[in-house]
Amino acid sequence: MGDLARLLLRSTLLGLLLTSAPGALGANPGLVARITDKGLEYAAREGLLALQRKLQDIKLPEFSGDFRIKHIGRGNYEFHSLQINACELLGATLSPVPGHGLSLAISNSYVRVQGAWKVRKSFLRLKNSFELHVNGITIAVNLLLGSEPSGRATVTTSSCSSHIRDVEVDINGDLGWLLSLFHNQIENKLRRVLEKEICERIKEAVTSDLQPYLQTLPVTAEIDSFVGIDYSLMEPPRATARTLEVMFKGEIFHLSHRSPVDVLVPAMSLPETHSQMVYFAISDYVFNTASMVYHKLGYANFSITDDMIPSDSHIRLTTKSFRAIVPRIAKLYPNMNLELQGSVVSAPVLTLSPENLYMAPQMEIEAFVVLPSSVRELVFRLGVATNVSATLTFNTSKITGSLKPEKLQVELRESKVGGFNVELLEALLNYYLLNNLYPKVNEKLAHGLPLPLLRHIQLHDLALQIHQNFLFLGANIQYMRT
Repeated sequence: MGDLARLLLRSTLLGLLLTSAPGALGANPGLVARITDKGLEYAAREGLLALQRKLQDIKLPEFSGDFRIKHIGRGNYEFHSLQINACELLGATLSPVPGHGLSLAISNSYVRVQGAWKVRKSFLRLKNSFELHVNGITIAVNLLLGSEPSGRATVTTSSCSSHIRDVEVDINGDLGWLLSLFHNQIENKLRRVLEKEICERIKEAVTSDLQPYLQTLPVTAEIDSFVGIDYSLMEPPRATARTLEVMFKGEIFHLSHRSPVDVLVPAMSLPETHSQMVYFAISDYVFNTASMVYHKLGYANFSITDDMIPSDSHIRLTTKSFRAIVPRIAKLYPNMNLELQGSVVSAPVLTLSPENLYMAPQMEIEAFVVLPSSVRELVFRLGVATNVSATLTFNTSKITGSLKPEKLQVELRESKVGGFNVELLEALLNYYLLNNLYPKVNEKLAHGLPLPLLRHIQLHDLALQIHQNFLFLGANIQYMRT
């Protein structure tokens, strides 16, 4: 990737992670990111270094022609082998342009050019070297940010201009007439060439380097082998007075069988804070679409058989052992094994608030007797409720979490074997869920939800806040050079 692409990208890059004011149902973003003026300042600083290297690659043409100077007469001149050997950009600002995109302004900069000259008049031939000091360079570039129908980000150069205040030349030797020749015939040509080349290089880099780099911003990202997240842009990136913002769909979906998700996308009212470079707002919509997809996959369904019970447990999944819980079961089904089948009735909803993160899954457990013929016969049905608290964290590239359930509340809903002691069964179920089901779920959550980041971008100085209906993540950004 070209250096200029990295320069402008580090600005846009941050800009391609952003936020927006929510609209009507279905139009609100699931994930919002925002680059602040502090982030744009960082991008401008980083970009100056890359642009300096880019401008040093400009190839300057030779200048030749005829001259006529008093007391010297006619002759031919040639200024050749012009090469930029130093470039220093001393000041830059990267600013959002509301309704447009980004504006990059560079001022108070200079370029040093080395070259050679030669003059021929009749039999006289002179040659030597010279050095140009190109001072007071200003550059202004406007970048138009857009999006493709696929939801990918686009960037084009809508305008570019550069201006050189003055050009000074140092010619070796006491040749004032040659210096006069340079100023009269060459200086303006060189100025025009440089001003044009600067913008041509910038436009070329935006097309060949910056735009492809923006394509590294994921439109979809896999969470595991079954589920992914949709990070397509809902509209072109939006510039405000102090930020550059973008809205991402943020919907979790099944990789093989995607279908519409009937989940409310709540509006998010983001805090007006600018102390860090980038902020992400992740709506509870993201987590609740994940809950729906995993529920359809039956991820939280479970089966408990006797061979899954610890060998030192006093309660076995046999009708004999269950006499203490269900007195009639051993008489009706002597010396038979039991099997418990559990399922979550509906996809649990994660509630985010400053006070708490919790879910309240409702489960149903059916108990079967395994008859000698291996046929399973339903003997009772239970309703199970619990509150589950959630802990969410994030690192340099993703959000992770874990669940911690409270004690189960068990209700007997149907029984073909009479009444029984529900409290003892609660103890068995609590043990199993705490030691088997929730560790399995937490292992999945530990894999994390990847954040939409461009290539080579790493987050640091992380901060997390919980607001009504969304997480608010703040971070500074570092571009990791390769």
